[in-house]
Amino acid sequence: MAKTIDFCNRWALVTGASSGIGLALARELASHGARLILTARRTDRLNSLAAELTAKGTETRIVTADLNDPAAPQRIYDATEGAGFPVDVLINNAGLGQFGAFHTNLPEQDAWQVRVNCEAVVRLSRLFVPRMVERHSGWVLIVSSMASFQPMPYNTTYAATKAFDRFFSLGLAEEVERFGVKVTTLCPGPVESEFFQVARSAGVFSRFGIQTAEEVARKGVAALAEGRRIIVPTFKGALTSCITRFVPTRTITRVLEKGMRPERNKPIVSR
Repeated sequence: MAKTIDFCNRWALVTGASSGIGLALARELASHGARLILTARRTDRLNSLAAELTAKGTETRIVTADLNDPAAPQRIYDATEGAGFPVDVLINNAGLGQFGAFHTNLPEQDAWQVRVNCEAVVRLSRLFVPRMVERHSGWVLIVSSMASFQPMPYNTTYAATKAFDRFFSLGLAEEVERFGVKVTTLCPGPVESEFFQVARSAGVFSRFGIQTAEEVARKGVAALAEGRRIIVPTFKGALTSCITRFVPTRTITRVLEKGMRPERNKPIVSR
């Protein structure tokens, strides 16, 4: 059975590596001997993480890029694979969300979610996966969400983008398996990170239980090494994903709408 030792001395590209799950995934891969290419919007945070990993003996490079920019995936590719650094492990982690009523939310943030959560995932995969197929070796981890298993009122666009990620990942996994490329979908629930501040949903999801980014990263990397198609890193989450298959969608959305209606929750934190 495949082990995480397979990542040793291989270049791993982690998007959204400056915080949260992305930062934890970078540290987890480094602990298994991978060489890291870190990309995110905030150069200062990337430099800090690179210094931390380098001090522990991990070869590290950074590429500052905002995946809300349609040109960013190509720039990332040109600075890595295109510059002679073969990316064997692609971690499509970068993402953002927005909590609130769709008709009152910031309209530009809905477009940002589609661009970063969906378009960037497809474009980066399209750039790097063909090289993996040529080498008959590679790993792709796509970070989806527990939100991908059902529509979510007041998290409408985010849940839809994560459903896209999950279906895209599962379809791609079937296509490239015969070429020795493994694709895993990671579907965490609420995680300790700044994500909820950016999404304007601080405090809303705490009732579902909060998992640490380190635990999510550990389970995600292990599942990737094993070639698992999908990993839901909590028992409660795995149980919920099964239940949603048998409960009518309208019943789920009605319950969620009542429970998550913004006026029923504590004041949210703006970006």
